[in-house]
Amino acid sequence: MLTKKIVLFSLMACSVTCPQGRAAELNIGGTPDKMAMPPSSLPILPALPAAEDTSFFANTDVPHGKVEQLTYRTLDGKQKRMHVYLPPGYDTSPERRYPVLYLNHGGGEDDAHWTANNIRSGGFANLILDNLIATGKAKPMIIVMPNSRDLASGDSPKPGIEDACSSEYLKVIIPFVDGRYRTKSTRDNRALAGLSMGGFVVLNTGVNHLDTFGELFVFSSGYWPDRLRSFQENMKGILSDPKINDKFRMPIYFAAGETDIAFTNSQKTLAVFNGYGIRTFSTLSSGGHEWMNWRRYLYQTAQIMFPDS
Repeated sequence: MLTKKIVLFSLMACSVTCPQGRAAELNIGGTPDKMAMPPSSLPILPALPAAEDTSFFANTDVPHGKVEQLTYRTLDGKQKRMHVYLPPGYDTSPERRYPVLYLNHGGGEDDAHWTANNIRSGGFANLILDNLIATGKAKPMIIVMPNSRDLASGDSPKPGIEDACSSEYLKVIIPFVDGRYRTKSTRDNRALAGLSMGGFVVLNTGVNHLDTFGELFVFSSGYWPDRLRSFQENMKGILSDPKINDKFRMPIYFAAGETDIAFTNSQKTLAVFNGYGIRTFSTLSSGGHEWMNWRRYLYQTAQIMFPDS
C-alpha cells in the first residue's frame, strides 16, 4: 500500500495559522491507479482567518450581490423555502452564466442562517463572497441554500434506493434553480457543501451522485461508529472504484474544530476515504461546533471552488 501525506504550507498560511497550531493537509493514499491527477495540479488551501478576525465578513465598500428568498414545490406538493445568493454583476451581465454552490445548514437551523448577519448564529455568506469576489480570490458564483431540515439523515442510503434528500435535490431543487437562473448546469460547475447535519447531505447525496456534483465540502460532520460501518457497506461499490479520484473535481474536504463535538466522527469518516485511496483535504481549526468556524471554512473553500469557471 502506497500512502503519502503532504502538509500544505505557504508563508501566508504559516503566519496566520501556525500560531493556533493548525495546518491544512492533503492526504493521498492507495494504489497508483487511483492517483490519476498529480498532486502538483491540485489547489493549495488558503489559510484560515484567525479566530478573532471579522474583517473577511465585514460589510465593506465593494460591489455587493443580492440575496433572494424563494419558495418551490416538493414532489409531494409541499411549499418549501430557499435563499439564493446572486453575485455582483448578475443583473448587469445578462449573457453570463455562473457555477452553483449548494450550501446546507445544520440541525435546528434553516435556509436563512447562512446569510444571516448575526455573529452568534449567522454565516454572513453573502458578505464573505462579496469580499472574496471583489479581491479576485473567488470566482463569481450562485449560492443556493435550501431548507434541508427534513432531508438530511445520519443514515447512508442503501445502494439502488433513492433517499428523500437525493430525490428532492435531483428532481426538484436543481431543475428549479437551473430553470430560474443563468447557471452552468454541468457537474464540473456544481458543488455541494454543508455544516453538521448538512454534512450528511454531502456524504449521502454528494458521494452517491458524483455525476451531478463535482466538488464536495464537509464542515463539522461525520458518521457515528455504527452508521459509519453502514456507510462503508452501502458505499463500497463507489468508494472502491479504481477511477474514483477522476470523479472528484478536487479532493473531498473535511474540516472540524479541535473542541468540536463532531471532531471524532469527522476524523473517522475522513479516514474511511483515505483508506480507499481517495484524495482529501483536511483542516483542523481552533474552536468548536460554531459559526466562527463555519464562516472560516466557507472563506477557505470558496477560494478553490470552480477553478475552470
